Amino acid sequence: MQALMGQIAAQRDYLFLWTPLGLSLGIALYFGLKFEPPLALSTTLLVCALVVWAVQRWLPEGLRIAVVALALIAGGFGLAGVRAHMVAEPVLGFRYYGAIEGRIVAIDRSQSEAVRLTLDRVVLERMDPSRTPAKVRVSLHGEQGFITPEPGQTVILTGHLSPPSGPVEPGGFDFQRMAWFQGLGAVGYTRTPVLLARPASDGAAGLWVYRQRVAISQGVQARMEGEAGAFAAAIMTGDRSAMGQASLAALRASNLAHLLAISGMHMGILAAFIFGLVRYGLALFPRVALRFPTKKIAAVAALIVAACYLALSGGNIATQRAFIMVAVMLVAVLCDRRALTLRAVAIAAILVLILRPEALFGPGFQMSFAATTALVAVFSGIRHVPMDAVPRWLRPVGAVVVSSLVAGLATAPIAAFHFNQIAQYGLIANLLSVPLMGTLVMPSAVLATVLWPVGLEGIGLWLMDLGLSWILGVAHFVTGLGGSLRHVVTPGPEVLVLIALGGLVVILWRGSARWAGLVPLMLGFALWQVADRPDLLIADSGSLIGVMTQEGRAVSKARGESFAATSWLENDGAPVPQQDAYGRAGLDEQGRIIRATLGQTEVINIRGKTALAELSGCGGADILITNQDHSAPAGCTLFDIRQLRQTGAVAGWVEDGRLRLETVRDRTGDRLWNTRAVRQRDTPLTRALARL
Repeated sequence: MQALMGQIAAQRDYLFLWTPLGLSLGIALYFGLKFEPPLALSTTLLVCALVVWAVQRWLPEGLRIAVVALALIAGGFGLAGVRAHMVAEPVLGFRYYGAIEGRIVAIDRSQSEAVRLTLDRVVLERMDPSRTPAKVRVSLHGEQGFITPEPGQTVILTGHLSPPSGPVEPGGFDFQRMAWFQGLGAVGYTRTPVLLARPASDGAAGLWVYRQRVAISQGVQARMEGEAGAFAAAIMTGDRSAMGQASLAALRASNLAHLLAISGMHMGILAAFIFGLVRYGLALFPRVALRFPTKKIAAVAALIVAACYLALSGGNIATQRAFIMVAVMLVAVLCDRRALTLRAVAIAAILVLILRPEALFGPGFQMSFAATTALVAVFSGIRHVPMDAVPRWLRPVGAVVVSSLVAGLATAPIAAFHFNQIAQYGLIANLLSVPLMGTLVMPSAVLATVLWPVGLEGIGLWLMDLGLSWILGVAHFVTGLGGSLRHVVTPGPEVLVLIALGGLVVILWRGSARWAGLVPLMLGFALWQVADRPDLLIADSGSLIGVMTQEGRAVSKARGESFAATSWLENDGAPVPQQDAYGRAGLDEQGRIIRATLGQTEVINIRGKTALAELSGCGGADILITNQDHSAPAGCTLFDIRQLRQTGAVAGWVEDGRLRLETVRDRTGDRLWNTRAVRQRDTPLTRALARL
């Protein structure tokens, strides 16, 4: 007991580092509920947490830790609940086809490279404004080009809209929840031309910034040909539209895709370069260096440039998070504190969780803070290690090797969990590429920007071309190596929780007890090895099923509903073309009727009214699945389109010969983002909060 108390006492000066974990537990608790807690409860918990935080210094020492820990959990729960209500907007309740009018607020591209417009101030034909979504996102297909889309334009079109879809299987990625927090009430597409109703206001600051982004992107691609130019445009402005699919695939397979996204590394490299440039530049003038705080001046300059980079890049969530992390470290310099400390990382995490509690579940948040926490901990630990025996020229090389290894190990489990793949040679690719990004590419981008007004940007762009061509070459080379990419199965969420908790204990705990963190870490990896995938998967459309066989998962359609089919196969850790999965044995297809046997359970899937009308009763099956509206026949379990719209997708596991079923709604419960009745129940409270 005395040893335990000694371990706890040793944590006294480091308790603040655990603050993000307390908030995260509360946030996870809110999102893990299977019912929607009242807004009043979330608000009360948040207020209580703030009160406790204000008076905690007057609490007895022994009681303070427990009370503050509970307050943090309550505060995280309250933050998540209040934010979920603050972003509440109408969600489309049916499939809509007709006229759509709205103002463009964002332009991006889908995975199929289609241009997508996010519209606000939406007007739908014969739709009550109180029920009209505040924002919709429309993918553009067919003949376009009648206008050049710009933020601020009001456009009109005829298109299809539908509510945001739920997970493709229980426990899968929840697009409904993500769309809720983005304010998207409907998504869809159009095959008709998009026309201009009203031009954008030329005085709008956002439009001016967007036009600068477009001008820089087009200017870079005009001066740098091929994929290197597209790569340069992506890291300077966030515009990835010109990147080829082959290059994108190579970057992902070599674990270099993080170089393409404007993330913490880009923001950090840019800020560090500006900081060093200004500080050492001022040191060239002795009078200035002796009279003025050059270190703080350099920090302010780096902060201003980072803010401009945030605006120029479009300011997406990942870049906002990166800016917050860099800003916290630069403010630490202004306050005469060490910039790279675990305390600074904790402050950045707290700010992100307060502003966007839902970010906790995103791979960007998890990977950014995992890498940063591990790097700061490792380099803080080796800071006092004698380096006299290491030649000076070799130390930077060693730092790059160590940083790449540490960041790669810290983020690998998270990347594998979310993306079902591990880049086997990712460390090699990063060692050959990351140093060049920091020492040549980003400084050259700054040089090109500075020289652009005088027409000498070609110098910086030429240097960027050299660096980016090398990085692309490394990506394609590594991808071409045998076994460069390993696919893994998707485990349950408890696996990532155990791995993260174990890693945090090892890094944050002070004393020998930190090695106890290896227990949950190893348990997480052990559970991953025995992760069990469903024997049966049913899409929420009722027209696609997937059955696990000895060859892998067999799917019931060769094409169509490719998102669900591809997601299932990726989650199985065995992605193959949908056509190949369709050709596997395990499903008996007779026209529009598909049969499967799982243990002692007979499953039948029927597509279309004609085939369903010819069916007698349950057709000899225990489970009947159809994409039509159908009355439940006696003797079997029915999943028709009406039922599936309520339950979402379905998964089944064979246990003792029988099939145990679980629906998406069984896993998620009735929440704001997936149940209209819950939204209607909380509408008055939501509106009152919005007015505040």
